Amino acid sequence: MTEVKLFAAPGEGALVPLGTSTRRVLVDLPELMLVEFSFEAGGIGALHAHPHVQSSYVAEGRFEVTIGDVTKEIAAGGAFIVPSGVTHGVKALAAGRLVDSFTPRRDDFL
Repeated sequence: MTEVKLFAAPGEGALVPLGTSTRRVLVDLPELMLVEFSFEAGGIGALHAHPHVQSSYVAEGRFEVTIGDVTKEIAAGGAFIVPSGVTHGVKALAAGRLVDSFTPRRDDFL
């Protein structure tokens, strides 16, 4: 049986460069995944959709967030949720960090 990782230390996990952002998988199970994204000011999380439900917490910075036809500015301490299959994306208005959870896990991130 594979050992389940239940904890992540600060900075633990491989950083995946994505142009003006990076991605780090923090912890995951088949049912749930927690991922940290760091963005440079002006960085874009391009519009996309996936079957996973996503909730996101703005840990640092300020983002323009588009979900479907609605765009709002969300600053540090704010959060948003993306239903399954809905087109969404972000633009970093300042350098910042998002902590995203996905259910089920995004196997394409592993």
